[in-house]
Amino acid sequence: MNTAHGAVRQDRTTRSTRPTFSFFERYWGAFQERRKRARLRADLCALDKRELMDIGSTRGEIDFVVRNRSIDPRGIRSSCGGTFFIATLCTACILQFASEARAQCTARDVLQNQLRLKKTPSASMPQTPVRAAVDVPVWKTITVGTFADSFALSNALDTVGCGIETSAGEILARPTFTLSATKTNVELFAMSAAQLGFEADTASLAEIYTRAQQLGFGLAAAEVAPQLRLQYFDQPVGEFLIIGMEPIKTWNGEPIILTVANGGAGLILIGQDGSADAQISVVSPFLFVRSIAQF
Repeated sequence: MNTAHGAVRQDRTTRSTRPTFSFFERYWGAFQERRKRARLRADLCALDKRELMDIGSTRGEIDFVVRNRSIDPRGIRSSCGGTFFIATLCTACILQFASEARAQCTARDVLQNQLRLKKTPSASMPQTPVRAAVDVPVWKTITVGTFADSFALSNALDTVGCGIETSAGEILARPTFTLSATKTNVELFAMSAAQLGFEADTASLAEIYTRAQQLGFGLAAAEVAPQLRLQYFDQPVGEFLIIGMEPIKTWNGEPIILTVANGGAGLILIGQDGSADAQISVVSPFLFVRSIAQF
């Protein structure tokens, strides 16, 4: 009897920790992918016009090649995720490492930003229940509507070295991901499910959204996530901010919401389960806007 009970308990523990491991596996994978892209971009930028022509590319195609490492610029698809292309560069003896002086999202740059600014606007807060959105102070104000299209927005993230996890990158490329046509300031409010009144360890995403809206909060536009990533370089290590937004479906139909994170290896934008029944820890911070009805 005890043996069976122990087996069931172990199975439940394994299943409960699986989403956490999966989340950090995606984070680590995205970090490694960002490093590979940064190195390849540095190698290509170090080449002159003739050297780029020798490998069948141009300077204007560098970003495309970096984002599609499995495609050889001469039309030959590599079966090793870009190994053929990199090997070609090595054979030519022209590989060099370029400076990443403009990067802002690496772990070192994040630490330097925190030391320079002295005070970090962390979203960590006492888990005291709130009665209404009007009682909650603004956590941070950001600006949206500063990019012509999602391609320019993604390039901006890449330029400063911010990681984009696979599902998050897919969301940014979806037609349903739209940008504001006008430059606008957006006030963000940090709020956890515990502050919304939930007392259990977790609550479903649908329940959290419903309670937040009842208290006068509203869901943010999806653009808020990448814009916040670009405007929050001093994010504390270990902070994961879930954007309260309408989920956007991947090409496979999976609903995804975005998270702005600093897991210690650098700043990153992550996609996570956005299904209505997704269970979220009640202490995890969300970012909402204030409902228009409150004004």
